[in-house]
Amino acid sequence: MTGYLDQLNPPQREAVLHGEGPLLVIAGAGAGKTRTIAYRILHLIKSGVRPENILAITFTNKAAREMRERVEKLIDDKVGGETLGSFKVSPPSPMLCTFHSFGVYVLRHHGEKIGLPHHFTILDRDESVSKIKEAMRALAIDEKRFEPRKILNIISRQKGDNVALAEFRANSEKEFIGKIVAQIWAKYEELLKSSKSLDFDDLLLKTVELLQKNPDLLVKFQENFKYLHVDEYQDTNVIQYELTNLLAQKYQNICVVGDMDQSIYGWRGADFTNLLHFEKDYPKTKIVLLEENYRSTQTILTAANQVIEKNKQRHEKKLFTRNKAGAKIGLYTGLEEGDEARFVAQKAKELIDEGTKPSEIAVLYRANFQSRVLEEACLQTGVPYQVLGTRFFEHKEIKDIVAFIRAGLNPEDWESIKRVINTPARGIGKTTLMKLAAGQFDTLPATMRQKINSFQKILAEIGDSARINQPSELIKFIIKKTGIEEDLKKGGEDGLERLENIKEFVSVATKYDNLPNAEGLETMLAEIALATDQDELNQDKPGIKLMTVHAAKGLEFDYVFIVGLEQDLFPHMGMSDEKRDGEEERRLFYVAVTRARHKLYLSYAQTRLVFGQRRVNMPSEFIFDIDENLVETESGLWTIV
Repeated sequence: MTGYLDQLNPPQREAVLHGEGPLLVIAGAGAGKTRTIAYRILHLIKSGVRPENILAITFTNKAAREMRERVEKLIDDKVGGETLGSFKVSPPSPMLCTFHSFGVYVLRHHGEKIGLPHHFTILDRDESVSKIKEAMRALAIDEKRFEPRKILNIISRQKGDNVALAEFRANSEKEFIGKIVAQIWAKYEELLKSSKSLDFDDLLLKTVELLQKNPDLLVKFQENFKYLHVDEYQDTNVIQYELTNLLAQKYQNICVVGDMDQSIYGWRGADFTNLLHFEKDYPKTKIVLLEENYRSTQTILTAANQVIEKNKQRHEKKLFTRNKAGAKIGLYTGLEEGDEARFVAQKAKELIDEGTKPSEIAVLYRANFQSRVLEEACLQTGVPYQVLGTRFFEHKEIKDIVAFIRAGLNPEDWESIKRVINTPARGIGKTTLMKLAAGQFDTLPATMRQKINSFQKILAEIGDSARINQPSELIKFIIKKTGIEEDLKKGGEDGLERLENIKEFVSVATKYDNLPNAEGLETMLAEIALATDQDELNQDKPGIKLMTVHAAKGLEFDYVFIVGLEQDLFPHMGMSDEKRDGEEERRLFYVAVTRARHKLYLSYAQTRLVFGQRRVNMPSEFIFDIDENLVETESGLWTIV
């Protein structure tokens, strides 16, 4: 066999060559699933399928971006574009996106059928919490008694399970907390509707509602996307499952890729049984197993296999590689958490001094609080580091610019207006804001009405600019028109740093400038709203990476440290009482292990300060799952006898 198919191993080739009908690809960690999907899309196009009839859905922006880049390069190399004179015309492309960006796409184009305006606002998590608080104040419900974030989490979980407010209210009428949540939820929805806003969960909930209520539109999407690919299918929740089934039900040309052993999001509503039951949902399913790993050494894979084989709810498979056996797994026992952290920092320094790039070293932990002592050790040792989790788009000044854009496009977006009406300061106080929110503009003093009219004029000009200018030019317009640039220049070192961030935002925005104005801005706003922690890696900051295991999903590094391997910390306390949760903790450790390419280090502390008390620890059960022949003891500042 010649050509591009020669670049695939036999199981990968089998998946790529499968044409019509459902396909289930069980892809182990590092087994080339992205490559398989990309080549499958290429093969469909070379077999005569129109590119625009292909849809591939992933979970993260990073995964979607990597898939898009790989597919576009393959299409360009293997299919090519048509040459007209000196210009090369690119062929139509498949749609490669995340679940939520697909929802944004559908709702932007067809949301009016369920009463949504084109320029609806997408609320981030903090803005949704703010709306919950506003709803609670309107209902005179005490925020100290009922924590707003927990209320939002309950609502979010229900939406993810495709449960409507009416259904939740009917099922909760006998529960006190259920009644409270239902009241808040109802008011929350009123506030969303009045500000023409959607929260993160609505992007899928409303998309499913739209397609279910409009059969003609559903048929249109089924015809548009006759070939559907879903990555990480084990991480789908109920609403994502419903959406994929709606799109695939007519032609059933659905290819799902997943791995039960990497299902780690049960706590946020993911249902791994969607993967287990795929064959029942689609009886004519062809199954392909990808077990050859291209990432890690055999030592790391053997350890991973030994850990995960104890789980019962999984597809049986065993990872292998043609790579060398590699170094043994290092195990360090710290006297306490500071000792453990110093070992990690010192070992990382040694690796860097020997020529390893800092960005190829990752330190993974189970809980966010563990980062503090690791940061201290890195600072003391002089090791550069980056904590994954503080996103560029979370900076106040960036959120302010985004709020100006949103308010300019959607004058009823009260959250955005409230955020920037005093950015920079305009002397508009809380009492004035309350009267504005209550529709009492005419009762305000003349000088205050003039200030508000001036602000509204600025928003109108921003709205006009947004419709005719490229995104980067729009941001430049905003910082000058609003007075932000002048104000920050007077703000000392902190103000100048914020201004530098805004200038970086202008640079970020230029990548959307080549799209038509409306499409470019909408794409930028959607991607900002849907940004994840992993997107912070795109800034390529120097330093070793510190992150939770959950944040490391889908990433890989030459050297990986898994710290805090203590019973009740990893596996986490309270997670092992129930069999399913215990298995998820084991899957989480498996994901951590399989992030490493060349060398894996495990460590734990004999004692750890937790909630102000020093706790004596037992080593994690996961350490004992690994054959001792694969492990070597590491020495540090202290030698453990």
